Amino acid sequence: MLAIELDATGGPEQFRLTERPTPAPGPGQVLIRHEAVGLNFIDVYHRTGLYPVKLPAVLGLEAAGAVEAVGEGVTRFAVGDRAAYGSSPGAYAQFNVVAADRAVKLPAGVDTHTAAAAMLKGMTAEFLARRIWPLTRGDTVLVHAAAGGVGGILVQWLHHLGMNVIAAVGSEEKAAITKAHGADHVILYRDEDIAARVREVTGGAGVRVAYDSVGKDTFEASLKSLGRRGLLVSYGNASGPPPELAPGRLSQLGSLYLTRPTLFDYIATTAELDAAAAALFEVIRSGAVKIEIGQTFALKDVADAHRALEGRATTGATLLIP
Repeated sequence: MLAIELDATGGPEQFRLTERPTPAPGPGQVLIRHEAVGLNFIDVYHRTGLYPVKLPAVLGLEAAGAVEAVGEGVTRFAVGDRAAYGSSPGAYAQFNVVAADRAVKLPAGVDTHTAAAAMLKGMTAEFLARRIWPLTRGDTVLVHAAAGGVGGILVQWLHHLGMNVIAAVGSEEKAAITKAHGADHVILYRDEDIAARVREVTGGAGVRVAYDSVGKDTFEASLKSLGRRGLLVSYGNASGPPPELAPGRLSQLGSLYLTRPTLFDYIATTAELDAAAAALFEVIRSGAVKIEIGQTFALKDVADAHRALEGRATTGATLLIP
């Protein structure tokens, strides 16, 4: 099979197209033939070494396709089932062996390209919108990178749940996309002071939650955008890791909360995975959340895909096609 191998951390030029033996599933595993692979910012963190991985490695955590073979003891899948996963390494390849309890069957109405674009990003949006904080219909929230992979899904989901969504984006084009997703207010972060605009929109009250996947460049603005006892969800480092924060500042700014979650702790069990995926598939099938695939690249062109993602030149989800 063809696979993309990373031999050393660094820039996109470190990727190498290689040929590897197609793996066979062991006990409790399934072999999935990929029809589409999802690109995510965590892949950049792995490539650069921000999140270390053992090298050489095949990166990628998210893909969808058909079950080609099942290992001993597997009853969750049969050969030919359509399947997807969002938390198993090795996706940058034509095939991957994954634990059967880390993949899910695709229901009717969800195609493999949609699933590959939605699993990791959509389940991240699911726990952010539904499980990380007790939101009440009508609460006001701030979403950074609101036209991106997770951000685009999160804005739609929060709108579906009845939240008042303030979205921060980098261009008029992305502002139009975000408004179409249901954002109530849009901030162009290159032209406006985010925190000042949030205070203006909220009549000085601030937001209940700030969802920040950008990191270093927006961390301070997120803190200053929160209302009393608000929550900052720092779930990404697109501009670099956020600065160190003394706990006393949380008190000074209004008894704030700060969390740095990862999807893997919210789908730690098979039951949690199944519930998260089911909720995601439900909003996709109902039309409440539309998974927008903004661009596709051939798997062999993964370096170009990484450059586009890091350069904030993408909208919605990005797929790699084996």
